[in-house]
Amino acid sequence: MSTHRPALLTDHYELTMVSAALKDGTADRRCVFEVFSRRLPSGRRYGVVAGTARLIELIRDFRFDPTEVDFLLRTGVVDDAAAAWLTDYRFTGDIDGYAEGELFFPGSPILTVSGGFAECVVLETLALSVLNHDSAVAAAAARMVTAARGRALIEMGARRAHEEAAVAAARAAYLAGFRFTSNLAAGARYGIPTAGTAAHAFTLLHDDERAAFASQVATLGKDTTLLVDTYDISQGIRNAIAVAGPELRAVRIDSGDLAVIAQQSRELLDSLGATETKIIVSGDLDEYAIASLAAEPVDMYGAGTAVVTGSGAPTAGLVYKLVEVEGRPVVKRSERKATIGGRKVAVRRHKPTGTATEEIIVPQGVPDRQPNDRMLQHSFVVAGEPVSLPTLDESRAHLRECLISIPWEGLKLSAGDPAVPVTVVPAD
Repeated sequence: MSTHRPALLTDHYELTMVSAALKDGTADRRCVFEVFSRRLPSGRRYGVVAGTARLIELIRDFRFDPTEVDFLLRTGVVDDAAAAWLTDYRFTGDIDGYAEGELFFPGSPILTVSGGFAECVVLETLALSVLNHDSAVAAAAARMVTAARGRALIEMGARRAHEEAAVAAARAAYLAGFRFTSNLAAGARYGIPTAGTAAHAFTLLHDDERAAFASQVATLGKDTTLLVDTYDISQGIRNAIAVAGPELRAVRIDSGDLAVIAQQSRELLDSLGATETKIIVSGDLDEYAIASLAAEPVDMYGAGTAVVTGSGAPTAGLVYKLVEVEGRPVVKRSERKATIGGRKVAVRRHKPTGTATEEIIVPQGVPDRQPNDRMLQHSFVVAGEPVSLPTLDESRAHLRECLISIPWEGLKLSAGDPAVPVTVVPAD
């Protein structure tokens, strides 16, 4: 599948700036843009960087093909000079940033894009569309993983998202610690383990529930999951065990008062000798619903709508701002939208025990390093060429370590201060 992005993923105003900068001679001025969040979504104590590897791949292949350039010319979006520039467009600058799976907080410079003004500004929409979506999903998914307390989660939200966003969401959820996805495209593209079961439609297709279960077991064996709430849940469980025997891998329940039903279902399964049969619950679960089931006999959670829509925060609130021109810091002074000028360097400070205590951000300088500091920025692209990036599994492991490192208060689902305070050290 091509990773080429059409011109329409560049906003009109970006190309207006490109055209004007080419005309006045400022298009090649060396500039630095940064991606950061002014504040975390309401109720959140941390953000999760996700989508970086996808973004770098997209930037590597980002081109304007002749039909797109022709459209821009015909509609008057660009003039002839800008059209010629777009035809030959290749990003030749540098990109640095926080690793995928890293936590971020208000002001964290999670991505730094350096190069000529025009070649950098044209990437704004692409960068923000990827990072805002993936980071929002990853943050929601990480909260669900914490709430699940070690129990497995399966991402099953493809029907609640744009077809390509669904694949990206499955990747972000897996990065955050989900164990499976039902999205086969994500499984094929990113190597994410897939899992799923039949829907209610399959049960309704057959003359009775037992016939549907028998068909599924005959095809997939007893190592499958039977959906038992099409009619009566208790009878559905009895039918499932009668057909598959006590070796049935799992039953799934998708409706009702899950806390009560999970207890009743566990007792019934045990009474039927199916003591090893797992209980999977789904049905509009978010991190709060998952947390409320912590004491119940649930073995796995299925999350759909909430995870792919960021569980109430569908964007990470990231912005892409110019902070430096030809080595000179530049700032935006708009009320509530002011920026800090100059390229930033960031470190995460830790106690000897490994607990994170502070994030230090230094504009245009190098922070004084302490023994347990960890530098947060890494090179992703040098002179237009991508460098080696961590694998998805490595990024997944990195996030797991980051979550372990923050104070336990930072993992609470209730509103509160950011898990790690951020200090911006004034430039010399």
